[in-house]
Order: sequence, then structure tokens, then C-alpha cells
Amino acid sequence: MVHGEAWTVKELFVYPNEYIYWTIQIVMYPFMTGLVAGAFVLSSLYHVFGVKELKEIARFSLVFSFALLPVAMMPLLLHLLQPQRGIEVMMTPHFTSAIAAFGIVFTTYAMIVGSELWFVYRAHFVETALALKEQRDKTLFEMLQYLFYAILTLGAWDLSEHALEQDEKGVKVLAGLGIPVACFLHGYAGFIFGSVKANALWMTPLMPVIFICSAVVSGIALCMLTYIVTMELRKLLLAWKRRHNPELPSTEELKSAEIQVVTMTTRYLLMFLVLAISLELLDLIFRGYTAVKSWDILRSVIYGRDFVSIFVLQYGFGNLVPFIILLLPRPTIRRAVAGTLLVLLGVFMMRWNVVIGGQAFSSSFEGFMHYHLPIWPHDLETFKEGLFGALMVGVTPFVLFWLFARVLPIFDFKERH
Repeated sequence: MVHGEAWTVKELFVYPNEYIYWTIQIVMYPFMTGLVAGAFVLSSLYHVFGVKELKEIARFSLVFSFALLPVAMMPLLLHLLQPQRGIEVMMTPHFTSAIAAFGIVFTTYAMIVGSELWFVYRAHFVETALALKEQRDKTLFEMLQYLFYAILTLGAWDLSEHALEQDEKGVKVLAGLGIPVACFLHGYAGFIFGSVKANALWMTPLMPVIFICSAVVSGIALCMLTYIVTMELRKLLLAWKRRHNPELPSTEELKSAEIQVVTMTTRYLLMFLVLAISLELLDLIFRGYTAVKSWDILRSVIYGRDFVSIFVLQYGFGNLVPFIILLLPRPTIRRAVAGTLLVLLGVFMMRWNVVIGGQAFSSSFEGFMHYHLPIWPHDLETFKEGLFGALMVGVTPFVLFWLFARVLPIFDFKERH
């Protein structure tokens, strides 16, 4: 069976060798890389620009960005028919193509985020290692913990005021360098689509900029949503602990800190959301005004066959509704959850409409192709390119984030035991 034949339905005049080759995993690819870039930009708002109100969520989003980083390559590896060759992009990077340059950009960004995390948590590594070292009659697990944290210090045991100031300077420099690299990491995904001259829907110089703006929106929204869920779980855990230890802080302290962080983060989310919507509408208006040769087929796709997914799901429920919800006065946690979920839906639908919608019409301009997402897999191919493959990509960063949170404390608030 030809790759793509299992999930492609053809209509009218379509060339025999045309199928929907780029499937749900290529939708997930720019979506996940956008989350990486957006989470890092959110953390940099505090480290670089000194927005003190975002201090609580800055460390959280930096760790989350690091957890999202390994997942950025998963959709490509699942989509490749020869995934073992994917490592060649990392081992032999060059600038002869956008995908080949991914190795350089991805490696640079990973080193920046890893280094910034080390500077942020170096004092924690040293303090934990010293505390474990002073313990007597250590268990095997505690000995392994000491070795682990001692290795993480990289031999830098100095906790003097000057050393901590140098750590802060290092964080600020790396965060400043990381912002353009993070934008380029996701912008080149838009460049890949924008440079495909054979496809009328993708060929626009605005594509990389649109991808970057929507990436920041999705990253901030996901960090807000995950932060809210994590804080709600902490409040439940703290309420249970207070039964045995009334001296612990009340849940109202956590609730107050949560609302303040969510309120401030919502402002930046709305700002980037307005920018993303403006660019997308500008691109749509420009296409209609210029009305190039391919506009007839594009109009039938945009205003006809994909009207629901574009104007109802993406612009309606994904942009307009959350904009109104988040703009209402007296913000609440429930409204923030509903707004961020709808924002993520809108960004995902934008990726879907670009990737799948760009393949919806034939190169003959006289036929259409429809993509049917494989729900229940009957072989490895339909698993990777179907619902379960996409869910595996979506769940993995949360598992990694939970593992990283075991080593890297993500909240400044310290409970007394």
C-alpha cells in the first residue's frame, strides 16, 4: 500500500500519485515546537525584562520548556519511514535546507536551556549535596542521591554572594540569547511551509512570523493551564497535610499567589493573541485582495470545505471566545482554564488548517483530498499516523515534567515541615 492511501479520500480530478502525505504528526510537530518556544519566552519575561510578577511562573515555565524540548523531534521520528536516519540531522547539520539547519538550531537551543537551568538551580544542587553529605548512616538511596547532586554541581561549590550574583548574570545573558534562538527554532518550521512554492496556501512570507506569534500564545497558554492544575493539586495536598500539622501555611496563601500569577500572565497572553490574530487576518485579506491564479481553489477550500475548521473552530472558538473570556474583569481560575484550553484549540486548529488544509486540493486545481484520522490502529503505520500516536506525543512532556520536578523544585514557596 502506498504511504497515505489508508487515510486519503479523493474527489474529482486528482493526480494518481497524490495523497495526504503530511498527517497528524506533521500537525503535532509545529504545535510541539511552538510550545517549547512559547514556554521559554514566558520564562524570559522575568529573567530578561524583570517582570517581577512573573517570578513564580518563570521557573515553572523554564523547566516545562526543557521537558517539552525532547518531544519536539518525536513527531518527525514517528512520521519517518526510516526513523533511524533521523539522527543524521543532529550529527551532520548544515544550512543547505531548513530541515538540515534544524540540527544546529535545536542543539544550540538545548544547550542554552540546559545551561540556564544549571545556573538557576546550581545553589539548590550544592545545598542538597552538602546536606546529604553531612548525614550520618546514609542509606544506599541517599548515597546515590548525594553522588547525583554532586555531579550536577559540576564542581562549582561556591555559595558566596559574588558567586550567586554571577549565577544571576549568567541566567540573564542566556535568557536573552535564548529568545531569538527559540523564535528561530519555531520560525523555521513556518519557513519550511512558506518556502514550498508548489503549494498555493503555504507560499507566503508571513508564514514564519505567524508561526512564531502563535507559538508564544500556545506556550503561554499551556504553561498557565499546567500551572493552574499543579497549584490546585498542591492545595489539595496541603489541605490533607494540615490535618496532621496545623502549622503549615493555609491554602488561601497558595490561592492568592495563584490568582496574582494567572492575572499577570493573562495580560501577556492577550497581547500576543491580538498580534497573532492580526497577522493571520492580514494574510487572509492579502490573499483575497491579490487574487492570484490559485485563489479560486483556495477560496473554495477556505470559505467552503474548511469553513468550520477555520472560521468556527480556529477563529471563533479558538480566538474570539477566549479573547472575550480572558478580557472580562475580575478574572477567575475557572475562566482562565476555559480560556487557555480554547486558545490551545485555536493554535492546534491553525496548525491543522495549514498542514492538512494545504494538502486538501490537488495540484491540478480541479480536485480535492480529504484526510481521515485513523482512530483505532490496525497496524504500526496507522498507530504512528493516527490518534494514539498523537496522544503519545502530547502526554510525553507531562511525564518528563513530572520527572524533572522530582529533581528541580519549580516553586519558590517552601512549605515548613
